[in-house]
Amino acid sequence: MFRATIWIGLCLSLLFTVQKATGQHAANDTILLGAVIENGDTIAVVYLPEFEKIGEADKQYAKRLAEYNQLRYNVYKVYPYAVIAAGILKSVDDDMARLPDKRARKAYIKGKEKELNSRFKNDLENLSIAQGQILVKLIDRETGKNCYGIIKEMKGGFSAVIWQSVAMLFSNNLKREYDPTDRDKDIEQIVQEIEAYNYHRYQMQQQTMMRRNRLN
Repeated sequence: MFRATIWIGLCLSLLFTVQKATGQHAANDTILLGAVIENGDTIAVVYLPEFEKIGEADKQYAKRLAEYNQLRYNVYKVYPYAVIAAGILKSVDDDMARLPDKRARKAYIKGKEKELNSRFKNDLENLSIAQGQILVKLIDRETGKNCYGIIKEMKGGFSAVIWQSVAMLFSNNLKREYDPTDRDKDIEQIVQEIEAYNYHRYQMQQQTMMRRNRLN
């Protein structure tokens, strides 16, 4: 949310700057061009760089590839936070189950919220709107609970409604469930790529440790 506010303000300030710049003319802003004279008229000559015409199918492929690469970058950026969130949620659930009453649970949640803000607030504020949308989906994937349900469970229904209203202002939906076979299939493919790579690295580390142990 904070990131989105900064982005909107930056866009407005840039727009204002551009408007002011286009309304000003410097004393030496003349551009010299070559020209030819034809039938008494002077015609400016501008040489354009060569370019290769791309067919519509190639354009669509290039656009799709660029969108997928951007999605891949965003998923790689936010996936670790989703994994961390899943671990924290499990720890919180276990701790809450051992607390004696509602008052103790409320104090625990307040302390945990302060701790998490200290650890992750700066990182999460720097996420783009698109990255925030993906993070919401991946938290549902990793925890089995959508963000609306998590907030409602931890902070109550009123807080969940408020946060959902804020999220909707930035094209997000805390109630949306992860759909790996249809709507979110591209994200799922990228996550599986990450998990396969991490598993391969883990196996390599295990083999290295076993070799070292044998040598020792």
